[in-house]
Amino acid sequence: MKICLLYPKWTGGYGKFSHFADKSSSWPPLHLAILAAIAEQKGHEIKLIDGQIENMSLGEMVSQASEFKPDIIGITATTPFYHIAVDLACLLKKCLPKVPIAIGGHHITVTKEQAFFSQFDYAFIGEAEISWSQFLDSFEKRESLSSVEGILYRENGKVVLNGKGKVFQDMDSLPLPARHLYKIEKYKMGTLKGVKNFTTVMTTKGCPFKCTFCTTEVSGNTVRKRSPKRVIDEIKSLIDRYNIRHFLFLDDTLTLNRKHILEICDLIVEENLDITFEGSTRANLVDEEIISKMTRAGLTRLSFGLESVDENIRRLMKKEVPLEAYLKANKLTNKFKIETMNSCMIGMPGETVETVCKTLSFLRKSHEIKQANLAIAVPYPGTELYEMAKKGDHGLKLLIDDFTKFRRYNSAVMKVGDLTPEDLVQLQNDAFVSIYLMPWRWISMYKRSGIYGLLLTFSRIKRSVLSGKINFITNKPREKRFLSKLGKNLYSF
Repeated sequence: MKICLLYPKWTGGYGKFSHFADKSSSWPPLHLAILAAIAEQKGHEIKLIDGQIENMSLGEMVSQASEFKPDIIGITATTPFYHIAVDLACLLKKCLPKVPIAIGGHHITVTKEQAFFSQFDYAFIGEAEISWSQFLDSFEKRESLSSVEGILYRENGKVVLNGKGKVFQDMDSLPLPARHLYKIEKYKMGTLKGVKNFTTVMTTKGCPFKCTFCTTEVSGNTVRKRSPKRVIDEIKSLIDRYNIRHFLFLDDTLTLNRKHILEICDLIVEENLDITFEGSTRANLVDEEIISKMTRAGLTRLSFGLESVDENIRRLMKKEVPLEAYLKANKLTNKFKIETMNSCMIGMPGETVETVCKTLSFLRKSHEIKQANLAIAVPYPGTELYEMAKKGDHGLKLLIDDFTKFRRYNSAVMKVGDLTPEDLVQLQNDAFVSIYLMPWRWISMYKRSGIYGLLLTFSRIKRSVLSGKINFITNKPREKRFLSKLGKNLYSF
């Protein structure tokens, strides 16, 4: 069969933040490449189109898919950009009305029948490695799909749900992702050591933690790992075939299994691979031995989820990492000259102007923290935060059920105590300026986001300085009180 797998462009929805999203999040669609490899093993012909990296319109994607003349089409999408997948499916149905379309990803996994629109013929629920393989066999032979677990489909006019896909246990048995199907040379990442071609690699799958703003509906809480040798063999093949020397490890918590990551680092050094890599982890899961070995193996960037410095908010979000761990971890990464990003979030239960300013004060005063970003909390379906917002727990109120607005930047969908969505967006904009007023962060910004990103940052800072205040002028009494309060707090550190 001929199978076309599509990953539509999504960053356009971020408006003025699109440049930063393009720079930091245009990653190879590893999940699609794995499914493509499984299909290729079965002898199928695959076309994989990454509309994000190729900057394709939906119309261009449809045109390319049509030229391929597929027997089936697969699309993936997350919650805030699911509507893009729906729009793409609509266009495909007009152009290729007889070709079945399958949808997969987090959003359909969580919402199931609610998002199984008429444009889609099949949907994959949960991890798809097993169900995809079974589906292809049954679909090709025109057999019943009743034995294929983890799919949605229609039969005799009724929607049928065959449960959730089985969790794939033997990670080493998976074929290497079919990276030859996308234009691997187009993926570039800004680092402190220059712009590098890169690709993504996964050494573990699953997350054991239960943060209220996150969901483990797809990969679950069970952590499965590949053997260090299998990981190294994949890296070596990428070096030999594509001369890729920078890798983004997609593990939810890279240093969760100490023995695992240390073995990988030891093999990188033993094999003299001469690579660089980056990933994310928890601040309390690093120490000098781990950072030292990772640095020697090529670590150049590490991300921590700081979220908030307010202890009550951290308790409600179930962030079980001591605050002092971030100070120690950043000091340690600075010692080894590792670029470190600290991701923060506003709009969680218990948030106020004071708690936001408390976090900003921590960030501005700490010279150890070279980079930080600040997102607005999004109650994605399937998270505990979503249930809190729907029920109105902890002062939350979900005001918008339009998933196209469920974005982390320049958009908010909840009222949090006295803070409206408009307040949260303003706080985010002001926080960005507050964080990057500090000159010691400019070099990191330039290295990561390029000259255009740096100019965008300076333009925002300039507008705030010239205005003499951070916030917009308003005649509304309530907003005046809010802005006055914010202004006094924000510049009192």
